[in-house]
Amino acid sequence: MKEARYFYVPNAVTETELPADEATHALRVLRLKEGDELFLIDGEGGFFRAEVALTTSKKCVYTIKQTLKQEPTWRGGIHLAIAPTKDMGRMEWLVEKATEIGFNKISFLDCKFSERKSLRVDRIEKIIISAVKQSRKGWKPVVEPMIPFHQFIDNCTSAGQKNICHCYSEISKLDFFTEANQSLEEDILVLVGPEGDFSFDEVRYAMEHGFKSVTLGESRLRTETAGLFAVMISQLARRV
Repeated sequence: MKEARYFYVPNAVTETELPADEATHALRVLRLKEGDELFLIDGEGGFFRAEVALTTSKKCVYTIKQTLKQEPTWRGGIHLAIAPTKDMGRMEWLVEKATEIGFNKISFLDCKFSERKSLRVDRIEKIIISAVKQSRKGWKPVVEPMIPFHQFIDNCTSAGQKNICHCYSEISKLDFFTEANQSLEEDILVLVGPEGDFSFDEVRYAMEHGFKSVTLGESRLRTETAGLFAVMISQLARRV
């Protein structure tokens, strides 16, 4: 039995051939030929069984044979906003694992104590797409570019649960798992700070704009560990 091959194809229904990078992999690595089966993921819930209709040196044309229904496996949207670490390898690990677990969006924050002020969104996108295919998910998480902390908070006007994780003992904190188990149909947003944590003023500013002060537990976690743990907690609370 041949191994199933999965490809990320935005607008898979209206397109007829694989995107250039996916076609290169299909033709040069997998050596697909006419009649071979493949599965397409459009990143917006679409999941399709298709067949190779035609190949050239650079193009792989397909025909959709079946639309496969894939229901969401969690309720509400899960949005992680995080200050990226100085070592981008740790952020790349985070987005890969969080995508495999399942979440809807990631935003990157430029905070007072951030050691990294920029990142390559295209690189993050590629890692997420690879993880989407590996974990066979119909939805691709949205990747937002880095944004100043205060601007991000000011832009958070939509309804839903809003939480900020921090380590300040002077500010009372709620248990994030308990909070994630409330209003399960609502979207949930959780903020995780840089390696030096959010500043005291940043936490206060977020709280003044409707964010709940929360804790992930007694252990002091690395930034990427805290981010992944927050996604896992959200998933466990909202799993269908």
